[in-house]
Amino acid sequence: MRWRVLGYIVLGIVAATLLAFLAFRTPDTDPAAMRAKYGAPPSRFVDLGGGLTVHVRDTGPRDAPVLMLIHGSNASLHTWEPWATRLDRRYRVIRMDLPGHGLTGPSPTGDYRATAFADVVERLRVKLGVDHLVLVGNSMGGGVAWHYALAHPDHLRALVLVDSVGQPDPGGETAPLAFRIARTPVLRNIAGAITPRSLIAESLPGAFGDPRYADAAMVDRYWELLRYPGNRQATLDRFALPPDSGTPQQFASLKLPVLILWGEQDRLIPVSSAKWLHAHIPGSVLIAYPAVGHVPMEEHADQSARDLDRFVQGLAR
Repeated sequence: MRWRVLGYIVLGIVAATLLAFLAFRTPDTDPAAMRAKYGAPPSRFVDLGGGLTVHVRDTGPRDAPVLMLIHGSNASLHTWEPWATRLDRRYRVIRMDLPGHGLTGPSPTGDYRATAFADVVERLRVKLGVDHLVLVGNSMGGGVAWHYALAHPDHLRALVLVDSVGQPDPGGETAPLAFRIARTPVLRNIAGAITPRSLIAESLPGAFGDPRYADAAMVDRYWELLRYPGNRQATLDRFALPPDSGTPQQFASLKLPVLILWGEQDRLIPVSSAKWLHAHIPGSVLIAYPAVGHVPMEEHADQSARDLDRFVQGLAR
């Protein structure tokens, strides 16, 4: 009798857990609806072969100097729109959704390392017929950019790092909750199916010095594109990877102009990392913005776009 009662209790717990899972489960978004909402012109979808088609926006004069912009973790090409609208009269501005992000969807190979992303950048460069470019990366995208610079320096005019990963063990922080969940077997399975909007609404404002920049439309975009089919699993797979960092020797080997832009109120990657990168990249230029957070190209668009423009114009001189 005792074991039968215990069996009923266990069965009740399992049933309650299943009901809770079904009640709180957030389904994937519909790909066609997402493309209609977030992939209207000037968006296009570029087949890079091997089963990978990337969401790209490519604006500005075809014969102008090229800026290629690489977004950060869980972002999308939309993070660069404030710069594109300010710069694509003078430059050809190319931005894309990396695999596992936005409307590109998951990688056919399941490889989400920065070096794999750098290979996607190179494949897109070749596909679009671009010889030389200025490569810009924010956060995780900064890591993609400097990995690309190490592998393909002959195709770069310059490198721009915006609140970028790179410093080993910046110190003073604990691994974010999402990373700890991704490394815990049972929790990562739950997180792959339960993604409430409140999770985005509570975390996204922390990317800004002024949290009001994370308005309802931005929260919706992040939440909906995270649930684009395959992106949640890709995010968990990526978060389970070791942190992406470089060595002083790697950064010292960068023999090209480098601009470092940073928000002094960045809560995700501290401004001390900007100073570390500046100290280890020969001849680099550092500009920090007071009261600005992790994405200065959105929060401080006018000044950061002017600073980028001034830097690129200086390359010709």
